[in-house]
Amino acid sequence: MSKPPSDLPHRPPAAFAYEDEAAVPRDNGRQQQGRRKPESFSDEIILTPDDDDPFNPDRDASAVPVATPRKRRTSFGKIALGAFGILLSLGIGLWTDRLIRDLFTRADWLGYAALGVLAIGVLAVLALVIRETAGMMRLAAVQAIKAEAEAAILDTRPAKARAVVARLTTLLAANPETSKGRATLKATEGEVIDPPHLIALAERELLAPLDRKARALIVNASKRVSIVTAVSPRAIVDLLYVLYESVRLIRAMAELYGGRPGTLGMFRLLRDVLAHLAVTGSIAVGDSLVQQVLGHGLASKLSARLGEGVINGLMTARIGIAAMDLCRPLAFRAVKRPGIGDFIGDLTPSMSPRGNNP
Repeated sequence: MSKPPSDLPHRPPAAFAYEDEAAVPRDNGRQQQGRRKPESFSDEIILTPDDDDPFNPDRDASAVPVATPRKRRTSFGKIALGAFGILLSLGIGLWTDRLIRDLFTRADWLGYAALGVLAIGVLAVLALVIRETAGMMRLAAVQAIKAEAEAAILDTRPAKARAVVARLTTLLAANPETSKGRATLKATEGEVIDPPHLIALAERELLAPLDRKARALIVNASKRVSIVTAVSPRAIVDLLYVLYESVRLIRAMAELYGGRPGTLGMFRLLRDVLAHLAVTGSIAVGDSLVQQVLGHGLASKLSARLGEGVINGLMTARIGIAAMDLCRPLAFRAVKRPGIGDFIGDLTPSMSPRGNNP
């Protein structure tokens, strides 16, 4: 072990004055602030729910909001349309009265023939009004059952839940696919007393078979749109065919779940679906879905035109999911709600695991 050199001077002990930490300059040229005195906070701490927390890893960022019917409001346009409609009806009535009077002055049989034609027309209009009113009432009944089911789940007594199940059974009584479910509910009547479990049982037994058929309707419509738009020569043909298939799909979805809308009810459903797609940004397939499709190697396997057909098919599937949300008598609770990702494998078999098998 070497000794320290003897020529280095030994420093004698010295005393150093203590300086306040607040006066010591920091490396960045600013003086450190003094310590903050303890304080109490009277404000209430509000925790962010897990579903609203964007940094929650369990939160599904790709989940699409459930479609709900728009609230009907009275507007000045509706008032003006009703007023001019009444005025036009009065004008047509006066013109018809004058025409029949003129025909009677020419010949009695012409007047009676005009009266008969008028009676047939009035009866046809009344039948049309009754049909449209019945269709609107059926759509309203579906939404009423859905609202009553949500309220019955929160109630501790099973009376409301049983009433909802009874109304749902009556609504779907004409559908043969619900016969087994109706028999199961009849056999277990009075055994389930918990409202959430009773609603869940009705959803599984009555709506699960209809959900499978609804999924088949969406898949078939999406495949037809995908094929037709892939081979069509014009963009206007693509647009018209997508609109045609969308209207057919929405009507079939409403009839499947017991709605059976008329012409006015069909326009209302179509407007609600398009409004939901416009609000959620799904009227055109988003960049994330395009990247998901292209990321599976679709661009290298299919032509550009066929890729556009697949995108149009996925947009049709999105319309079908929104129509399913609007026409289904119960919200998705006991049964998993389908998503747009569930139809990618049906439209592009090469991207599904079974498509890679020999």
